[in-house]
Amino acid sequence: MSWLGNFVSRFVIKAKAEEDDGDIVDPQEVLRNKCRAKPKCLTLQEKLETCNARVRSRRETTESCAEELYDWFHCVDHCAAHDLFKQLK
Repeated sequence: MSWLGNFVSRFVIKAKAEEDDGDIVDPQEVLRNKCRAKPKCLTLQEKLETCNARVRSRRETTESCAEELYDWFHCVDHCAAHDLFKQLK
């Protein structure tokens, strides 16, 4: 190491690496999975699956199941939002 590198290394602050706790788990996904199992969201998921089956069974249709999809996503996200910010560090 040159004298300049040695000089600089004495005065440069280095951050210590945090210890790896393993795989990082997204708390939002954990909460969403719990909310998907709630009865209200399960009912909306069943409606979405019924709509998807109906649309797939037809060759030409203008139905898209967008409303059912939005309702299901809203249920899951609304449920998860209650506890999500409590888990922020």
